Order: sequence, then C-alpha cells, then structure tokens
Amino acid sequence: MKSAITICLVPEARQGPFVFHPTGETGGLAAACRAAAELGFDAVEIFPESAEAFPAAEIGRLLREHGLGLAAVGTGAGWVKQKLHLCHADAAVRALAREFIAGIVDVAGEFGAPAIIGSMQGRSEGDVSRDEAVGFLVDALHELGARAAVHGQVLLYEPLNRYETNLFNRQGDAAAVLELEGLRHVQLLCDLFHMNIEETDVAATLEAVGSRVGHVHWADSNRRAMGLGHVNAGPIVAALRTIGYQGFLSAEVFPLPTAVEAARQTIENLRGHAVAARPPAA
Repeated sequence: MKSAITICLVPEARQGPFVFHPTGETGGLAAACRAAAELGFDAVEIFPESAEAFPAAEIGRLLREHGLGLAAVGTGAGWVKQKLHLCHADAAVRALAREFIAGIVDVAGEFGAPAIIGSMQGRSEGDVSRDEAVGFLVDALHELGARAAVHGQVLLYEPLNRYETNLFNRQGDAAAVLELEGLRHVQLLCDLFHMNIEETDVAATLEAVGSRVGHVHWADSNRRAMGLGHVNAGPIVAALRTIGYQGFLSAEVFPLPTAVEAARQTIENLRGHAVAARPPAA
C-alpha cells in the first residue's frame, strides 16, 4: 500500500478536510509538494477548481522534482463553486455536471490517475425520486467510467454519509449496484470517516466488497489525522491486506493542529500500520 496527502486548490473549500491549501500556512502548491516529499509521502491527491484551471505544467514539474505520484483528482469543486450535481432535476444542469467531471477525468488520465465522484453525485430531492436519482447516477457512471477507461483508468465513486447524500451511504449497497449494472470501470472510494458513521464493522465491510476497493481515504472518526480519533487502524489494515489492496491510503483530513502536523501524524501512523517508509526528500 502507498501513502498520499491531499492538496486543495479551491479557495471556497478552505474550511474543508484537506491537509494543504493554496492560501494556508504552507504557502501554496509548490510548498505543499515539497512538504509531502520531505515527510516521505508517495503521492499527492489534488482537488482543483476545474479541468481548465488545473495547473498541469506546474504539477508535472513538481511531481518530477519531488519524486511524487498523483494518487487521484477530485471533482467536488463543481458542487462547491457551481452547485452542479449528477441528480439535479434540470437535465441541462446534469449535463453540465457530467461535462465538468469529464474534463477532470481527462486531466487526471493524462497523469495516469483516476478522478473521484463524491459530492457531485448529488441526492434525490424535490421532484426527483430516489429511483430517478439512482438512475441518473448510474447513467453518468457508465458514461464517465467508459471515459476513464480510455485513459487506462477507473472512475472512483465515493459513498458518503447520510448527512451528505441519500443515494448510497454503505459500501456494500454501492458495490451491489456496480455489479448489477456491469460498471466494470468504476471502483469504490472507501472513506473511513464516512464508513465510521455508516458501517457496523469497517474491516468486515472492506473484506466484503473486496476487489471493488479502488482508493481509501485514511481519516479518523473526527476527520482528523488517523490516530487522533477513535478508529482502530489495525483491523482495517489487516482487511485491506486480506483483499490484496495495493492502492493509496490518502489523508483527506482537517489540517489540525496545523497542516504539517496533520501530515506528520498521518505518515507516522501509516508507517506504523500499513506502508513501507519512503526515504524523505533531501
């Protein structure tokens, strides 16, 4: 398994659960990548404003300079900045949401990374029934998963907790739909914070969904760095090893008490449980 840390490039998401922010104490993208490398992370996960605003040249240079990979690219700015989502009652808004995500799928694919659908999945509300909303979501996952496959990537779908969506909150329910619908190019993003709210047994759930696990957000019960809440990481790591998971454990957590301390706590926790030490950058 490999380690990753989140970098948010969206000013409107300044209060979100991302470790490094462009206007934070760490001084921007270059400083965040430098800190990630110095601490020994394998990769970064980036939350950009849009595909058009994705600083591809700068990111490429920084990844090469620091020996980092790109673990994944988030799409949530489409919701944060434009209130776009895949289950909106207006077909035109749904189309814009797909277009926004498709652009990030392409940008991520150029770096050999998957894109994430989390908050942009939306929810059923108003005149849109849950069955209709699930149908909209499944159609979008078919289209966008196929687009990711063109780049040799999967699309990551993230079940969220009940306070953020009323579509799929539990990993097993989401995995069942992916299987039923033949969504071969879509895998689950298993976020331990959401799972801590929704699952009876996080480790058992990971074993049950098995090969559908495509990415893991490594976060404690309070959305702080792992080890600063109530989650027992040992059984979770054992479950991931049982299913043969070799992907990223990525810290999508609050930058508390500071961004650097959250990152340091994360890498120390990961080295104690799951990942081999990567030599820190010189």
